[in-house]
Amino acid sequence: MKMVNSFDMKRAAAGLRRINLDGLRWQVFDAKGQILGRLASQIATVVQGKDKPTYTPNRDDGDMCVVLNAKDICVSGRKLTDKVYYWHTGYIGHLKKRTLQDQMAKDPTDVIRKAVLCMLPRNKLCDDRDRKLRIFPGSEHPFVDRPLEPYVMPPRTVREL
Repeated sequence: MKMVNSFDMKRAAAGLRRINLDGLRWQVFDAKGQILGRLASQIATVVQGKDKPTYTPNRDDGDMCVVLNAKDICVSGRKLTDKVYYWHTGYIGHLKKRTLQDQMAKDPTDVIRKAVLCMLPRNKLCDDRDRKLRIFPGSEHPFVDRPLEPYVMPPRTVREL
């Protein structure tokens, strides 16, 4: 498992120079025990700014999202062994694949990042929204000097038939 060292902490804070941080809230998501898809959809909503009344699809009004404990997410069913990530190297016959269980052992932050980015619209704002997403495998992060707000997941409601 990949451990977070001081270089990763510096690199996590280094990309903030390209983001205008004025007026942005810092939302902290605790992924411990959360279902991957539900967590990713809530993060995608906050990163896009859809939780604000001033949401406009052509403007990047989303907030900074810090996700902690990425190694402790849960999935339902048999997704740990049945869900497969594919990528191609560019060489003939080099289609690579890795199960969710193997990907969680290699880099658990990439699982959440891929789930969130697949829920964002594919347009020019996607890269800017990706920069506002900071994911850490453990509970330590370099943003202790920022005004962090813990995000409270909305309760699940069951529809009446």
